Order: sequence, then C-alpha cells, then structure tokens
Amino acid sequence: MEWIYQPWPWYVAGPIIALVMVLLLFFGTSFGVSSNLRTMCTIAGAGKINDFFKFDWKTQAWNLVFILGAVIGGFLSHYFLTLETTIDLNPKTIENLSELGIQNAGSSYLPEKIFGIEALYSIQGWLILIIGGVLVGFGTRYAGGCTSGHAISGLSDLQLPSLIAVVGFFIGGLAMTHLILPYIL
Repeated sequence: MEWIYQPWPWYVAGPIIALVMVLLLFFGTSFGVSSNLRTMCTIAGAGKINDFFKFDWKTQAWNLVFILGAVIGGFLSHYFLTLETTIDLNPKTIENLSELGIQNAGSSYLPEKIFGIEALYSIQGWLILIIGGVLVGFGTRYAGGCTSGHAISGLSDLQLPSLIAVVGFFIGGLAMTHLILPYIL
C-alpha cells in the first residue's frame, strides 16, 4: 500500500481539476478561496457596518464546505498519508535560503523561522503576519479574487483580467523573494 503515500500524478489530478471546473462553469459559479472571507464576515454581521458584506451568503455555502473539506483533507493527508515531510530542494536553493538565515531548508514544507510557533514570540514574526495579512487582503480585494480563483477558475473561463492578475501574482512573488525577503530576514 505504498502507493497511497505518493502524490497523484499530473495526468490524474489535472483531469479531476478540469472536471470540477467544467461542473462549476455548468452550474454558473466560480471557484475561489478568498471569497470565503467575505462570506464569513457576512455571517458574522459585517453587513451592518459595510454594504460590501450585504449579500445572500447562503448562495456561497458550498464554497464554505469546500474550504472545510480542504482543511480536513490537509490534516488527514499530513498526519495519516505522509511518510515524511522533507522535500527535495535544489542545492543552490538551500544555499540561498541558508544565506537568508533559514536553516534546515527542505526538512519541512515551511521554514520554521517564518512559520514556526517561535515566530509568534517575536516582533518580527508579528510584523510579517500583520503586514502580510493586510497586503494579501488588499491584494485579493483589489485583484477581484485570489490566486486560486484567478489561476484556476478565471483562466479556465479565458478571462483577461484573470490572466493579468496571475501575471501580477508571479511578479509580486518574484519581487518578494528577491527584493523584499532578504531585508525582512
């Protein structure tokens, strides 16, 4: 049963994603994770403060179930279907990350220096979380959606704004990696 611990190959996962996208298009809805934040704020009563949150959130209940499934699936996958969490990184990448102060690169999916519990006990860790959260929130609102919504749903629907947003996401990621991250760490 070693196969159960292996990632699905692209030729299995890709057609499944395509099938889901065809079904979403058929039912006249689109996929996106960031829209769940709006839905949760609406459920919490934010519509009393801002008109942006005044909409029938029940039409988005399926998306909340999707997110819950993603969280549960991620938990089950990590704790029950993963033999090890090391990843095979290019030695040059490991060297570059070490120069930035990230030790043990490749030993886990996320660097402990940024995403570990210890980061919550430092001002630097809190600043990264708060500033990053504000930038992600602003960016998803300004772009009209998140990376998953634009890259999967928007591009599948051949929407030019989604193509522009995805190009912007990549440019932002490269700028963060090469121009900003070295100064933060």
